[in-house]
Amino acid sequence: MLSKGHKVSMVFYKNQDRRSVDVSHSFINKNSINAIWLASSDDAFNFYQNSNADWIVFGNSFEKVELLNKKTVLMQHGIGPKQCYYDVSQNKTTVRFVEGEHRLARLKSLYPHSNFIDVGYAKLDPIFNQTLEKLDLSDLGLDPCKKTLLYAPTFYPSSIECFSDDFPSHYRDFNIIIKPHHFSLFKQRYKKQRLKLEQWATFSNVYVASEYDFDLTPFLDIANIMISDASSAIFEFAALGKPVVWCDFYKLRWSYKGIFSFRLKARLDDDIEYFHQLCNRASCYEELQSIIGFAEQQPAEFVELRENIIYKLAGKTDGHSAKRIVSYLEEHK
Repeated sequence: MLSKGHKVSMVFYKNQDRRSVDVSHSFINKNSINAIWLASSDDAFNFYQNSNADWIVFGNSFEKVELLNKKTVLMQHGIGPKQCYYDVSQNKTTVRFVEGEHRLARLKSLYPHSNFIDVGYAKLDPIFNQTLEKLDLSDLGLDPCKKTLLYAPTFYPSSIECFSDDFPSHYRDFNIIIKPHHFSLFKQRYKKQRLKLEQWATFSNVYVASEYDFDLTPFLDIANIMISDASSAIFEFAALGKPVVWCDFYKLRWSYKGIFSFRLKARLDDDIEYFHQLCNRASCYEELQSIIGFAEQQPAEFVELRENIIYKLAGKTDGHSAKRIVSYLEEHK
């Protein structure tokens, strides 16, 4: 948008926790963002109503979005297997940019009167068009001569608490980059996950990403193998043509077990079934080491299936998704 001469501003909320505010300020300064700081979503609604913007772009649902007197966009912040991917379109925007023919068809069937445009997944553009600034493993305190294992779990349901405290010692031949979800680093509910992360950070072959490393794409780019759980990162890494290990084991709250297991099913969409066709699956932590070993030796596993599924779930992977988005916004100004 900026390179084509458009004016762009970003809205940030003052009522975030202190660490999130610090991260936001760092991002704003590093990228010379024209930032607008507001106190609440009500303030944001009033600001949008009185702005001269042609388009307002949201990365998640926004209450009363249909009452705005502006053209609005939804670009969901992930392509994962959680039901929220589809639910957020209950609040209708002028257009929602989506990723792939499968998601396009499902959203059209759920919300036949909404406007969905398949543009691909813009988050991965910098990797595919080779504009991403490369990370140096040495700068992370890791060994450039070793292969790199990326562990990118989600916050819930997560596999973190099922891993052993000495997990990195089992993979001395690898660099290990651990990229926790933002909520795992901040929310009180996930303090046990932070205890694990702190323990793993003491190992010499480990780099634990901080809140300032919120962008996953540089880690996707340099990793050789990724392990994850119920996260969109699995689709993202598979789209790069590299082997993924799916940790199909989770630490569940009692309110998601037994007679309440329906809550877990409601949280995870049926799209998680595609993981079986994209990944090497570990059903428990004890299986993980052998599964990673197999993935390392057989990187071509799932290649044919992967290409078809990724096209369905992530759409075009040509590095031009953002260009398609900008072109649409310009044409429909």
